[in-house]
Amino acid sequence: MMLALGMFVFMRQTLPYQSIRHDTDYNWPSNKRIGKRNAFQFTGPGDETITLTGALYPELTGGTLSLTALRLMAAGGRSWPLLDGYGLIYGMYVIKNVSETGSSLYPDGSPRKIDFTVTLTRVDESLVAMFGDLKEQVITLVNKATGMLGAGNVL
Repeated sequence: MMLALGMFVFMRQTLPYQSIRHDTDYNWPSNKRIGKRNAFQFTGPGDETITLTGALYPELTGGTLSLTALRLMAAGGRSWPLLDGYGLIYGMYVIKNVSETGSSLYPDGSPRKIDFTVTLTRVDESLVAMFGDLKEQVITLVNKATGMLGAGNVL
């Protein structure tokens, strides 16, 4: 598994991307000042996008069915958790764009090669907002386990 967006897994058999681009913007609006440089103020994080690009060879890798599955997910208007193969959680993302270009066509018009780009945009506030304070959750679980052991229960 290279990446998972909800239940869709990016891998060689589905949509093996060859490059991943991760862009994060930060908001720094400015105020003009007389005789001085502009004053800047950090107002928070901006848009965060991930762009996946690659080429499909339907005889060897995924094909139009994989791209159709992503289009159906996008048309649903939902956000999906994005995780990589190491288990890193990127956050909740929506599918903003899916584009494909077919080339080296067979006589029936189906492509031998499909170049694709998928653009994902993050929509959650932060991982803390998504999962809550993990420290507080661990303390609560430890206290419950300690209480169970103190009451004579066996785990």
